[in-house]
Amino acid sequence: MFSIEKTNQKLLSSFILSKLATPKYNFKLFIMKDPCNLFKSQYKKAKETLVILEEQKAEINLKLESNASSATLHKELRNINMDIRITLNEIEHAESCIQECELKYNSSLS
Repeated sequence: MFSIEKTNQKLLSSFILSKLATPKYNFKLFIMKDPCNLFKSQYKKAKETLVILEEQKAEINLKLESNASSATLHKELRNINMDIRITLNEIEHAESCIQECELKYNSSLS
C-alpha cells in the first residue's frame, strides 16, 4: 500500500511540474507583438500585489489599535512592510525596464 501511495505522489508531482512548465501561450508571439509586454505585465502584477499588501497592512494596523502589545501582529506588520518594500522595488525596476525597452524599440522602428 505504501508503494502505491508513493507512486501516486510521484505521478502527481510530475503532473504538476509538467503543467507549471507548459506555457499557456506562445511566448515568442507574445514578445514579437510588443517586446515590452513582459515588463508591462510584471509592472501590472506588482501594482496589483501592492494594493493587496496595503489592504493587509491596514487590517493589521486596525488590529494593533485594539491589541498594541501583540508580538504576532508586530511580526506580521514587519513582514508586510518588507513585502511592500520589495514590491515597490519591483515596480521601480519594471518601470525602468519599460522605459529602456520603449527607447530601444521605438528608436529601432524609426
